[in-house]
Amino acid sequence: MTNKKSFFNYLTPEQIQKKVDFINFYIGSDNNASASLVDPNSNVSEKNMGTLKEEMYKFENIQVSRKIIKDKITEMFCKDLAEQYEEDIESHLLYCHDETLAAFLPYCASVTMYPFLLNGTKCLGGTSKAPKNLQSFCGSFVNLVYQLATNWAGATATVEFLMYFDYFARKQYGDNYLSVAKDRIAQELQGVVYALNQPAAARGNQSVFWNISVFDKYYFDGIFGGFRFPDGSQPDYNSLSKLQKFFMEWFREERKKELLTYPVLTAAVLLDEDKKPKDKDFAWFLAEEMSKGLSFFIYESQKADSLSSCCRLKSELADNTFSYTLGAGGVSTGSFRVITINMNRYVQQYEGKLPFGELISRIHKYLAAHRAVIKHYIELGMLPAYTAQFINFDTQFGTIGINGMLEAMEYKGFSPTVDKETYQEAVSKYLKAIYDLNKADMTVYGFRFNTEFVPAEGLGVKNAQWDKHDGLFVPRDCYNSYFFPVEDDSLTILDKMFLHGKETTKYLDGGSACHLNIAQLFSKTQAYDLLCVAGKLGVNYWTYNCLVTICNDCGYINVNTEDHCTECGSRDVDYGTRVIGYLKRISSYSKERQLEAARRFYVK
Repeated sequence: MTNKKSFFNYLTPEQIQKKVDFINFYIGSDNNASASLVDPNSNVSEKNMGTLKEEMYKFENIQVSRKIIKDKITEMFCKDLAEQYEEDIESHLLYCHDETLAAFLPYCASVTMYPFLLNGTKCLGGTSKAPKNLQSFCGSFVNLVYQLATNWAGATATVEFLMYFDYFARKQYGDNYLSVAKDRIAQELQGVVYALNQPAAARGNQSVFWNISVFDKYYFDGIFGGFRFPDGSQPDYNSLSKLQKFFMEWFREERKKELLTYPVLTAAVLLDEDKKPKDKDFAWFLAEEMSKGLSFFIYESQKADSLSSCCRLKSELADNTFSYTLGAGGVSTGSFRVITINMNRYVQQYEGKLPFGELISRIHKYLAAHRAVIKHYIELGMLPAYTAQFINFDTQFGTIGINGMLEAMEYKGFSPTVDKETYQEAVSKYLKAIYDLNKADMTVYGFRFNTEFVPAEGLGVKNAQWDKHDGLFVPRDCYNSYFFPVEDDSLTILDKMFLHGKETTKYLDGGSACHLNIAQLFSKTQAYDLLCVAGKLGVNYWTYNCLVTICNDCGYINVNTEDHCTECGSRDVDYGTRVIGYLKRISSYSKERQLEAARRFYVK
């Protein structure tokens, strides 16, 4: 019989004192993002004892997680490579995202909700049976998202949400439900959205990173053309289109009352042969919503081949064919792990002695070990979202992240403001090398790799600090998450879109996001023109940021940037914008990110 006390880990007096000192440090810090020693993020709005509890043992969890991965690398490859893995991370050449959970949970996922239609949440250990009406769908859906989110460290995308909502609304209220039950529909949406923006004790006082999508007719047909609900009926896009528009209008109005971070909304747009939006009605509606201040991402493609499962992570769909038996609606994808290269450190410290291809091959082995650890948990039934077929592990990618690319190119003498074409060529050389090796090693390891220009909310700051400490060239205190310097006031909107165009991003099959910081909202025509320009240039994932003004007295939120509240006149205002991918108050950012936010140039 196992003596359970043998697992007790007694801390030394010195270790206990360090924990007490950290408690005092945390309590005295401005906010959670500034106080967190490991993986800080601005999604935690409040600092309290619940958030402190989650921060207490992150560093110890990293050590355990790293030990598990190193043991797996040794088993699969060799001990020397396991030691190299730790050295690559400790030297800050590489960074393993969410390392506190890396040996326990996959990274992020876009799920199919079909098992929920068949079995409710019981297949995940919940108590809800399959939903029968709109009320049971919405109530159970909130529980579903929280249950699913325990299966990975990052975002949960439920791109079918509005399609399922429309199905139950039509069943309950008829085809004209937005006319006969408009208030009830708004109430149900409100219940879901506000519930999923609540901080959850089980997630360290964070709300769930929740993403959904809206689709134009042609993109929708490409993804869901063969879809069947359990009763054999098909989705009705005309009805769904009305709901999508209603939701976006409703969401925009709600954000005047509360700075709702989630869902992170992506509009999927299919392009015609001229690389313009094929569904003109949908595109003009998006343009109108942008002109009115609704903040969302736009994904443009000539093929319905990808979905966003994070704030920018693009995951190609291996098979868009719907399977009634498995419930695989062509939306099950994501990333099981992200390991990011600090490109600025690589070009300064390693390029002369470590061939880039050798580094990529090494990362592939690391990702293979990570995958083997997670696969073992799935086989043991420890990750029920996989057992219940909300997602197929084989559809998830091992992702190589990129950070410090702009800074690396500046060190090498390439400037996006001086010679954009030469800069693009220099960037593409590295990205193509990763892309080619990703494709080649897929046959070696039996799973897929991709490459992402990572958001790096905390990592951009840490890489800059680590590199500066080691005497490297560091041109800014936070490495950019874009292909252009956000503080530069010489680049136009078109320049920024060009730099995020096809010639730069064609090898970033895991995604990147072009953020256009603007001082005032676009007109409807300007927004539509940008949709067309983005398609022409190959900017497949982009958004705009216009600082919203938040009154700390009356609570009114103005989608425009003002120095006072236009409702009550108060000058006690805060501002909200995307820290990287999701919308939050700037005051909730870490100190370093607040400084970076202040340097961002907003085009007039």
